[in-house]
Amino acid sequence: MHFSIPETETRAGDGGAAYVAYNIHVNGVLHCRVRYSQLLGLHEQLRKEYGANVVPAFPPKKIFTLTPAEVEQRREQLEKYMQAVRQDPTLGGSETFNSFLRKAQQETQQIPTEEVVLEVLLSNGQKVKVTILTSDQTEDVLEAVASKLDLPDDLVGYFSLFLVRETKDGAFSFVRKLQEFELPYVSVTSLHNPEFRIILRKSYWDSSYDDDVMEHRVGLNLLYAQTVSDIEHGWILVNKEQHRQLKSLQEKVSKKEFIRLAQTLKYYGYLKFDPCVTDFPEKGCHVVVSAGNNELNFQVRLPSEQIKEGSFKVTRMRCWRVTSSVPMSNGPSGSSPGKSEVKLELAFEYLMSKDRLQWVTITSPQAIMLSICLQSMVDELMVKKSGGSIRKDSPDASREPMAKLSSKLTSVSLRGMSHSSSANDVGANDFHGNYAFEGIGDEDL
Repeated sequence: MHFSIPETETRAGDGGAAYVAYNIHVNGVLHCRVRYSQLLGLHEQLRKEYGANVVPAFPPKKIFTLTPAEVEQRREQLEKYMQAVRQDPTLGGSETFNSFLRKAQQETQQIPTEEVVLEVLLSNGQKVKVTILTSDQTEDVLEAVASKLDLPDDLVGYFSLFLVRETKDGAFSFVRKLQEFELPYVSVTSLHNPEFRIILRKSYWDSSYDDDVMEHRVGLNLLYAQTVSDIEHGWILVNKEQHRQLKSLQEKVSKKEFIRLAQTLKYYGYLKFDPCVTDFPEKGCHVVVSAGNNELNFQVRLPSEQIKEGSFKVTRMRCWRVTSSVPMSNGPSGSSPGKSEVKLELAFEYLMSKDRLQWVTITSPQAIMLSICLQSMVDELMVKKSGGSIRKDSPDASREPMAKLSSKLTSVSLRGMSHSSSANDVGANDFHGNYAFEGIGDEDL
């Protein structure tokens, strides 16, 4: 997904001998710490399973102790290797690769395998406590939550677990969708901050899928709770008359009718992001971005204080990338840069008119989540176009890309840009091509 190896550490091994450890960051946060020999072992296993012509080249062994310059060179090579593997649909989605990352995460955080109780939130604030193993992966935890709620197996694929940060007003700021390479218990506890929680929400964008979910009592209750919550937090726009109608339906406990009315409202099914900064229509504009309905919606505050609204359709994005920059720390030796210093950006190339492409950049700590939203919108569009489904019991083979949406990774890479922030310095592998873009005809413009 968004892999980087921004630093190395010299650590003492079991026998006291020093070795170089590579800190693998995912989404700008330390995921695991590994040795060269461990990554070489992963490489050899992938070659054995998929063949040398599929697996990217691996940095060669050195006979002598590496100089600092060689350590840095190897770090860069390993970072490119991990990004290349992750971006390959076969290798990046393989159990070999993901289990390696899960095991390394657990070892790095030094959390033993044992039974624990994990608290997962629902949209209405209700807490669901599930007994899991610390080594359970995202899919296992999602299924445990679904089982506790009596959600039918064929509806599990419509929901995902998200890592969120609780804000002072009781709302949630989305960090990311939990992925298949991580252990949810380890991911949330290793942050050592009670503000970070795991929440269950629907994972699809097309509101026509609501019909499938509403067929079952538990699915209906989950969708209803999420809709009520989104309205309360101001994510869905409601005027006075609509508010009165919704309140009346709430009092009658007419959940389906409540959802049907909500579906007609502006921003229904959108995820709203924290205020951030964009360079569109000019640099330094403050913006509130919402993702939904196969678009990114911008509410931009211009320097003149005027508010302008506009939308960018995902089908008109030729490609996008996420970049990170970590400024050199000026603090005392050994101090690590604070999270606020890590700058994340999402940039996408947009077809403004028939012959004009333009880059638009969003600077936001939630850039990763924005990228995941774009990727899942594209996946959903392509599955729908091919006649696929996200139901677990669907016989259609083309549903496969969506079945994994709860744990799917976007193939946008994360590039550490502490040495250069030049757009010209970004390699081709840092871009994610949008395969929905190819299907645009003149009538779509």
